[in-house]
Amino acid sequence: MTWQGILQIFVLLAVVTIVGFYLSKYMYNTLEGGRTFMDRVLVPCERGVYRICGIDPTIEMRWTRYVFVLLAVNAVGFVVLMVLLALQPVLTIFNPAHMKQVPFWVNLNTSISFMTNTNWQNYGGETTLSYLSQMWLTVQQFLSPVTGICLFLAVVRGFSRHNANTIGNFWRDFVRTLLWVAIPISVIGAIVLLALGSPQNLNAYTVVHTLQGHTQVIAQGPVASMTSIMQFGDNGGGFFNMNSAQPFAGPNAASIFFQLILGFSVPVACIFLFGKMVKNLRQARPIFASMAILFVIGALVMYHFEAVGNPALVAHGIHLASSHNLEGKDSRFGTATSTLFNNSTTAVSWGSVIASNDSMTPIGGMIPLFNIMTGEVIFGSWGVGMIGMIAYAVLALFLAGLMVGRTPEYLGKKIESFEVKMAVLSMIVPSLVILVLAAFSVVLKAGTSGIFNPGPHGLTEVLYAFSSGVGNNGSAFGGLNAASPWYSATVGIAMLLGRFAMYIPLVAMGASLAKKQRIPESAGTFPTHGPLFAGLLTGTVVIVGALIFFPSLALGPFAEQFAAHAGKLFGG
Repeated sequence: MTWQGILQIFVLLAVVTIVGFYLSKYMYNTLEGGRTFMDRVLVPCERGVYRICGIDPTIEMRWTRYVFVLLAVNAVGFVVLMVLLALQPVLTIFNPAHMKQVPFWVNLNTSISFMTNTNWQNYGGETTLSYLSQMWLTVQQFLSPVTGICLFLAVVRGFSRHNANTIGNFWRDFVRTLLWVAIPISVIGAIVLLALGSPQNLNAYTVVHTLQGHTQVIAQGPVASMTSIMQFGDNGGGFFNMNSAQPFAGPNAASIFFQLILGFSVPVACIFLFGKMVKNLRQARPIFASMAILFVIGALVMYHFEAVGNPALVAHGIHLASSHNLEGKDSRFGTATSTLFNNSTTAVSWGSVIASNDSMTPIGGMIPLFNIMTGEVIFGSWGVGMIGMIAYAVLALFLAGLMVGRTPEYLGKKIESFEVKMAVLSMIVPSLVILVLAAFSVVLKAGTSGIFNPGPHGLTEVLYAFSSGVGNNGSAFGGLNAASPWYSATVGIAMLLGRFAMYIPLVAMGASLAKKQRIPESAGTFPTHGPLFAGLLTGTVVIVGALIFFPSLALGPFAEQFAAHAGKLFGG
């Protein structure tokens, strides 16, 4: 480890904190009735959308109606994408490489993946999809994160409103987030990436002749625009199979750092937006502190284990000039940047990588896995990472209330049995999905036949696949036949349950809180704006994650780490 490598972790955190704070002001004015400098241009566009679609944005919705419309919008995007991928060879427009029909199971998995903001890819984008298909995937990369902001607004209004039966208008939340936030900032991001070296065209693939006399096909296309929303929308599904490690998607270190800033922007902004919406910005401090602590610890641990290298080599008496574990890493970026990027993309839940998680040391690879297993609450994706942390806050206050024998309160609202049940349900369902599907996969032939590295490493790969699906992360550990019917179907189920079974209960919780009267603070109210609550919240996240997943992690990465010290390897 070097001081430069450690410093860049804190530089990134400082930059995204500043960006997120100012972006939260813009988002608050956009979504809660304020004025922005974009209104003169975008308000007429907004009104035009409402007029064409026959929408009245002033009608408030109950939570059931809000969720129904949200699901309907997602369902339409899912159906359109499935049809488009099935008809790919027929739709010859923007298909210069004559891509064939996408196999059904891959089509189903991909359509679910991009609907749920997961962007899990069990195919190579440049060898499977036409430009038209890639462009519709880009459309989905706008729609799915915007849906996450709608979920966030629905939950937080439970704390900001009182004696209310409604939680807002989905269409207004959706359209304003899309027009004011997603589109303009992603356009700016695409222009910056274009200036940094990413291509943006619809040209046919280029065929070149190498010095060895072979031919090579160089894929290109609308890379800058897709990479921008891929990172800014915390999507992760790239134009290329190698994501940002591909030189067109990540031309240089500057583009990689810019992509990190894009990915963090909205999740960090949502923390401060939460404070602004509840009219108490101090409430954002402990939540931000908890997320930042978990992020920094993960980044440092991952960097350390990748810097000390593979203990199995030392056990066999092999001493390299560099102790770093450089397998699966781009030499342009090295160990420090690679681990920072991969830790960030699993903490913030956009899943794009610049190094192979499968080639990490056992503990180095466990950090991204644990980031996802927490429920993607270490910043997380657009909106949903923040409401996931709110669920942990409710649980933490409930536990604190049990210790002193009083009903817990949060932001002036009593936390009663229904709210606790919904919060716990949002944690239990995804955890059960990961463990149950992983158990079936290591027992049934349909699952074991797709595991290329049996043993602890293979178990880690299976756990990572389902964790990535449930957490709507999309990154992969590799080592699995992910395009097989078994993994295409089961990971698809995991993505659906992780998106909707996890967050719809929290919307119900928010609606329940919105109906309640706000109560004044008393001498017995637990303070939720200071370091004590930050510590309680951090401890709750770690302890809940450890209790649920430690046995499986002990059989996977921990067992592999101990075996590596004894000189035994298990593939990867």
